[in-house]
Formats: sequence, C-alpha cells, structure tokens
Amino acid sequence: MEIYNEQINYENPFLSMRVFQARRDDERTSPWHYHKEVEMLAIVEGELDVYLENERVNLKAGDVVLIGSSELHRDRSSADTTLVYYVFQFDLEHYFDESGIAYLRYFSETQSALSKLNYIFRENPAIRDEVFACIRNIYTEYAGKKVGYEIAISILVKQIVLSLLRSDEKRLLDYGNSAELIRLKPVFEYIDRNIDGKVYVDEASKAANISYYYFVKYFKKVLGISFLDYVNFKKIKKAEKILLTQDISVAQVGEQIGMPNMAHFYKTFKKINHCSPHEFRKKMLEWNR
Repeated sequence: MEIYNEQINYENPFLSMRVFQARRDDERTSPWHYHKEVEMLAIVEGELDVYLENERVNLKAGDVVLIGSSELHRDRSSADTTLVYYVFQFDLEHYFDESGIAYLRYFSETQSALSKLNYIFRENPAIRDEVFACIRNIYTEYAGKKVGYEIAISILVKQIVLSLLRSDEKRLLDYGNSAELIRLKPVFEYIDRNIDGKVYVDEASKAANISYYYFVKYFKKVLGISFLDYVNFKKIKKAEKILLTQDISVAQVGEQIGMPNMAHFYKTFKKINHCSPHEFRKKMLEWNR
C-alpha cells in the first residue's frame, strides 16, 4: 500500500491554513496519505466516500467530515454525479492563543484521532449545518480577501472548535477539571508578571502551594504541555509581536523576552514557528505590504 506525507503550503503565513473548492466529474480514488494539518471536507454537491483507518464515511450534499492531524485517509468519487466540495486544512495549534491554550489538550489526539468527533455531525444536524456554514464562510473570506479577512477566518475557526467542544455529548475529548485550572491561576499570574525575565519552576510551585516534584507532573496533566513548553510558548508569542511592531534587532527581542542566549532563542522560536525570527519577520512584513 502506497502512503505519502502530503506537505501543505500556506499562501498567507498569518493563517497557517489552506482552503479551496474542488470539483470532480469522474471516478477517482486518492492514495492513502496524511498531513500534520487537521482537515475538514464539506460537500456542496454530489457524493464522496472518505476512508479512514477504521471506517468509511459516506458524504452527501450538506455533510461534513473531520480528519485528525496525521490521520491516514483517502477518498473515492463516482463518475455518476458531479462532485463539488470544500477542502479546509489548518494547523489547529495556531488558533489557540494565550486565552485558549488551556483547551488545547482537549484536541491533543494523544489517545485517538479527532475523527472520533464525526458522530456529532451524524447525530446533531444543527451543529453540522453550523460547521458547514463556517467552512463555506472561511472559503468566501479567503477568496475575497477583504480587509480584516484574517481576523474573520480566525474567528470562524474558533467557532468550529467551540461548536465541537460544546457538542461532544459523549465526552470523547480529553476533558479536565475546571477546579484544577483554578488552582493554577496564581501560577499563570506569576508567569505573566515575570515573562520578560526568568521564570522558575520552584517559584511557580510555591504560588500553587504544591511541592516542586508534584507540580511538574500536575501542570502537564492539567494543560497537556509541560511547564517549560508553556512558558516558552508565552515568550515566543510576545517575541512575535515585538518582531512585527518594533524596529529592533533579533538579539534585542531575545533580551526583551528574557532569552538573551541567541542559540536558545532561535531553537525555541523555530520549534514553535518552523522558521527563524529573521525569516518570520521577513515573510510576515512582506505579506502585509
């Protein structure tokens, strides 16, 4: 069985997504493939069979299917009818900012792929129609490129995520305990106060009134990412804003976010953005001209 890793290219570096409308008038079966982006298909006209690793999903006009990050899949269309559909592929992590990072672990796919949520579309037609409308509007916004379309698309993606989160009646997502997040509130406040400098695990554990060794495990259990990764995420997000709004050197940016070691700053930045700070600033500013 031939399997390939599809590389998704983003036209707009601010969005980390690709959306397009496809049409088929013939019988066609795609090869098994996967990509790190989450994918959603929305059928406008015709019929399409989507094959996941353990199931086949038959889609007709108005239907939507969700395919998880790096989930193996293929599809098959028939020559009997014309098929028109939207394809929406996006890096889900990109759409979780500081205010929503605590919910990222719900969609982490550590146990199973996000396609487990397709039951929502089968059992809840109102949510299916709502998500279909979001995908259609994302395509319209991207095609039209009116001023602020990036904001509109970001809002629509978050609406899809919120709809899935609130409609998961079988609770297949990795839900946590809200009391656990409340317990970490002093930790988040400590991080925000010190994000421009050093952030220490022992000080954070004291803020939560938890022992040092238990705190490290507890934090990762609640947020789905380690304490260090969370702090680095916050620092790099601040670095992104500085790179785009201040005419200062990359070294000065590193100083401002408490990462004076350039090798460490570059390595951490590239891990999150898949490019260096210089490349990030260049492509972002060029796109916005």
